[in-house]
Amino acid sequence: MASNYQQGGNNQQGGNYQITYNVDMVFCIDATGSMGGVIDMVKRNAVSFYGDVVDAMQKKGKTIDKLRLRMVVFRDYVADGENAMLETDFFDLPEEAADFKECIDGITAFGGGDDPEDGLEALGYAMKSDWNNDGMKKRHVIVLWTDASTHPIGYGKSSGYYPNGMAESFGELSSWWGNKQMPGYMNQSAKRLLMFAPDAEYWNTISDNWDNTIHFPSEAGNGLSEIDYHQIIDAISNTI
Repeated sequence: MASNYQQGGNNQQGGNYQITYNVDMVFCIDATGSMGGVIDMVKRNAVSFYGDVVDAMQKKGKTIDKLRLRMVVFRDYVADGENAMLETDFFDLPEEAADFKECIDGITAFGGGDDPEDGLEALGYAMKSDWNNDGMKKRHVIVLWTDASTHPIGYGKSSGYYPNGMAESFGELSSWWGNKQMPGYMNQSAKRLLMFAPDAEYWNTISDNWDNTIHFPSEAGNGLSEIDYHQIIDAISNTI
């Protein structure tokens, strides 16, 4: 596991003191053919996800006041055209858990073409989410799952479905993430990035250079079969 993450403050400050958070999460999910196992895992746990995160947080002396979740599902613009990228609005959990379940149930693993996919564009979509900035304590967490390397950003521009307004270079995408000296689109103290991704060029560059980032290297082309649900819940709760 590679980490460029600094834990801020104590989880508990004496007695039964509880820290209360507003949490937004964006799941960036590679939905190409080999990723069916991860997608099925998310489907199986969609309804229980809120309760599982709340339970894990309570064990750390933290309470979630509001949890919202949205998805960015990605493939390959050149190979998959209109199916290359799907983004949803935020779902309020647990109130909209059934709607979230219905949405994730509609995702099928297919396509992708060559090994690299368009994961950097997915991160671009995620960073520009309509984040909730209410409350004293907040976390904006992006979780990325892929078993593939990524094309350079802009590789898919030849597709008629490539988005306008996307970062023109990896350097610009990095500026969207920002740092303490030059914050980007996300709240600097709230932002977190978890990557379940291969030991590959751009993913390694991100984990080495973007702050508040944790990289769990995966086996390329193996559908993240080595990652289990409880590991994901634990990783998420540790970043909040």
